[in-house]
Amino acid sequence: MPNSHSGVFIVAEIGVNWNGDFGLVEQMMNIAKNAGCDAVKFQAFNEELIKEHPEKERLLKTSISQENVKKIDVISKRVGIEWFCTPMFPEAIEFLEPYVKRYKIRVFDGRPLFEIKWTELLEQVTKTGKEIIISCEKDPKQTKLYQNEKIRWLYCVPKYPCSLEDLDFSSIANFNGYSNHCPDIIAPLASVILGARIIEVHITLDKSKDFIDNSVSFEPNELFDIVEKIRKSERIIKK
Repeated sequence: MPNSHSGVFIVAEIGVNWNGDFGLVEQMMNIAKNAGCDAVKFQAFNEELIKEHPEKERLLKTSISQENVKKIDVISKRVGIEWFCTPMFPEAIEFLEPYVKRYKIRVFDGRPLFEIKWTELLEQVTKTGKEIIISCEKDPKQTKLYQNEKIRWLYCVPKYPCSLEDLDFSSIANFNGYSNHCPDIIAPLASVILGARIIEVHITLDKSKDFIDNSVSFEPNELFDIVEKIRKSERIIKK
């Protein structure tokens, strides 16, 4: 499959771990930048999607929205790192479009593709003409879009957290990369050695504090270690 990046494209998923605090998000962007990541990623959802979640109010503060998207963009430019987003409802595309170079689709929203179905969200993202990174559990060869030049496929086990035993890299060569929910750093490292060219890992400032996605996230020292090892591995992996 074609790849759009010369090296391994490493994404630090800030997601919901910034608590809606712009000082915190800038600190996390700087950590990702200094570690050697290529981009950071956020999520865009609305109240309807998380209405049953016990942390609904806190989660809403972390969603990229019409109100905060410009500020996120300003901070990313100041830090000097790309940011992009996982839209979870079609209307998010309109306010994200002026700012992002690519989009991410979560496992849940990508599942219709394996049933040869098309949703409004997928239609709107495709219409932008930008790169789309799709996380999926199944082999993407099962979809009609497998050879689409604009789509990158990430192997992902949507379990928070997942164990090494939950992972199966036997067909990872059919994917462009790997989206990690495993707390063991060997998972993203092994995926790179097996050919993954896009890596997505969640990050947190401190696992001892109350950040929502801590169970699947790496602290700064772990992130630095992961990126360093990936960059070293690139020296011995044939492109």
